[in-house]
Amino acid sequence: MAADADEGDYFVREIERNNGCTLKVKQCYLGDVGCVVWDAAIVLAKYLETKQFYDPSSGVNVWAGKRVVELGAGTGVVGLMAATLGAAVTVTDLEDLQTLLRVNIQENQALISSGSVTAKVLKWGEDVSDFRPPPHYVLMADCIYYEQSIVPLVESLKLLSGPETCIICCYEQRTEGVNPKVERQFFELLQQNFDCEEIPSDKQDPEFSSPDIHILLIRRKV
Repeated sequence: MAADADEGDYFVREIERNNGCTLKVKQCYLGDVGCVVWDAAIVLAKYLETKQFYDPSSGVNVWAGKRVVELGAGTGVVGLMAATLGAAVTVTDLEDLQTLLRVNIQENQALISSGSVTAKVLKWGEDVSDFRPPPHYVLMADCIYYEQSIVPLVESLKLLSGPETCIICCYEQRTEGVNPKVERQFFELLQQNFDCEEIPSDKQDPEFSSPDIHILLIRRKV
């Protein structure tokens, strides 16, 4: 997609923050999985501003000044939410999604005051020296769907994570086709090096949650 892609190639999805600001995320009409805002991304974005992380009335802001990397960012909605909450975010995806990421960063820049967001290419399984020191958080929404990518994805999680890194993974459980097998392979491989804990629905955004969308906290085994 050319950097000056025609406006007609996009439509805008709006995600309202609890403070009334609205993130506006462009997605393509045509194209592959990366250019659509999946429901899991919105569930994860809204989870980032639940009271346990962000509660201005009591002075809680877990995101302030934290280094965050989003994997398979697609439109960048999750990383953009973290940036508006004060995190220093790097949204990552393949080369052909960089234009869309940059468009969305530009579109939402006015909502980002204390945080920051930049887009970088990261191909799963490849060198992560650009992302040192290890981020405080790695965010990923709906990245587990493609059998060939499971091994490189887990490799990236191992390469990126330090002992303090918390990975927040949100995915929609899909029952058709190869999806159950792919999910099973991902978790079997992941659990060799990481511990996973599922977030109960009462800790998620009351409006933006769904029984078939799961949020996991994943940390390196000690």
